[in-house]
Amino acid sequence: MRRAFLKRVAEMIRNEADTTFFTVDIGMWAIRDVLKEFPDRCTNVGIYEDGMFSIAAGMARRGLVPTIFGIQPYLVERTLEQIKMDLAYQKLGVNVIGTGAAVDYPKYGYSHYCAEDLHVIKAIPGCEFIAPGSAKQFIQLFNQTYRNGHPTFFRVSDHPNQNNDPDVEFGKAVVMQKGSKATVIAVSIMLDAVMEVCKGKDVTVLYYTTLEPFDRETLGQYYNNGKILVVEPEFEGSLTFDITKSFEGKPVQIESVAFPREIFRNYGTYEEKMQYYGLTKENIEKKLEVLIRV
Repeated sequence: MRRAFLKRVAEMIRNEADTTFFTVDIGMWAIRDVLKEFPDRCTNVGIYEDGMFSIAAGMARRGLVPTIFGIQPYLVERTLEQIKMDLAYQKLGVNVIGTGAAVDYPKYGYSHYCAEDLHVIKAIPGCEFIAPGSAKQFIQLFNQTYRNGHPTFFRVSDHPNQNNDPDVEFGKAVVMQKGSKATVIAVSIMLDAVMEVCKGKDVTVLYYTTLEPFDRETLGQYYNNGKILVVEPEFEGSLTFDITKSFEGKPVQIESVAFPREIFRNYGTYEEKMQYYGLTKENIEKKLEVLIRV
């Protein structure tokens, strides 16, 4: 996904004179030619995420289209005041591309983890949050939104889906299969695991890449006795409000496969962390069986 993003940014800078790009000491090698060719619109600002947001906001106020790139916890948490005041309050269109989703950088420890990113951004009205599940989907969603005038946050993962790659539309869920016993919400990179578990089962699978705004309308069409399983590669409960609002006035039973709301103090590889926290096919199947049986 990162390679696809940086290639698209290079095209954008070369072909669209009102676009700008800023990074914080990451991705420079891949985009070094553009940094050299367009120093007035394409800059490495160094380890200065909060300042980068304010610079981008100023350029957006002048009618430019800024895109900024960094590591997710530093883009979402270190810069929270700038997101709130510089972007959301002023309703400025800045594209924020974050790598290192959740536990994608396991060897660097807790400072580089960010399972809370969606929850944080959803708490700031006016911001958009997109979590593509593949490089193709990133390009589709970026092209649909990068000029829409809203603060838009992209969560880019190093572990994309390999077997399922449907076309996606901003703000819309994809109906992967229909059933009657439960509805499974597969978020971003969890689609492959969900589809493998749900194949042949009488359940609906909805695939979400736009998490804010959340497509409540499509979910509302698949009540299925109010039995919902959410499989999301972020803190559990990040989508609970949207799900309950989708079925307002109706009883809903929600099970989740997600990261627990706790400080991650253990060590290991990405795969070991996903196993430890239960973001696995085995746990998806277990939760789904319980949900259907009750």
